[in-house]
Amino acid sequence: MERGKLIIIEGLDGSGKTVQTEFLVNRLKKGGFRVATFDFPQYYTNFFGKMVGRYLSGEFGASKQVSPYLSSILYALDRFETKEKIEKALKQGKIVVCNRYTTSNQTHQAGKIESPKELKKFLSWLEQMEYQIFKIPKPDLVLFLEVPYQIGQKLVDGKSKRAYLKGAKRDIHERDKNHLQSAQKAAKKVAKLYGWITIKCFKNKKILAKEVIAEKVWQTVRKNLENRK
Repeated sequence: MERGKLIIIEGLDGSGKTVQTEFLVNRLKKGGFRVATFDFPQYYTNFFGKMVGRYLSGEFGASKQVSPYLSSILYALDRFETKEKIEKALKQGKIVVCNRYTTSNQTHQAGKIESPKELKKFLSWLEQMEYQIFKIPKPDLVLFLEVPYQIGQKLVDGKSKRAYLKGAKRDIHERDKNHLQSAQKAAKKVAKLYGWITIKCFKNKKILAKEVIAEKVWQTVRKNLENRK
């Protein structure tokens, strides 16, 4: 049986990752593909997913107070806990769609590092940890939903309450303007470095209709799957 494909939906907070993941999964199923989907972090089911929730609630300090290396380990271990499920789905020939992945560490945590030299060092360390030490599967396709953080911040406030935030509307990333600015800059660098496909999701400082974005996502995925046949 041919191994499946691992597709990642990535973007800053409030960029519509969850909605677009659902759209894509439904479109793939209608197209006759067998699909598995995973959301990261796994806040309520994984041991380390719960630790990520504690980090994002501010229990360990503000974002800039926590080393990108230490916080990245929590996220990576959360994925490691789900590794066997992802590998099983891929071996079964399924298209695996993930809402966030290693790519989130490559943007949010990389955004904490200003020095180009240190950034290169961090990204190399991150790849070694996730793909060589923990041996989680590497993505076949990464779609980055480009939405300016100013728009994303407004959309975040429309989210339903998240238990791990203990009543707060925004986590330590979402309420930190400087963090989001840095993550946005890092995302552009990393997307180019790793060959991610950027999906522009806004026009004239307004986010596009979710259906319009979904069509952009689908056309990109369709072409990618056709090219791999």
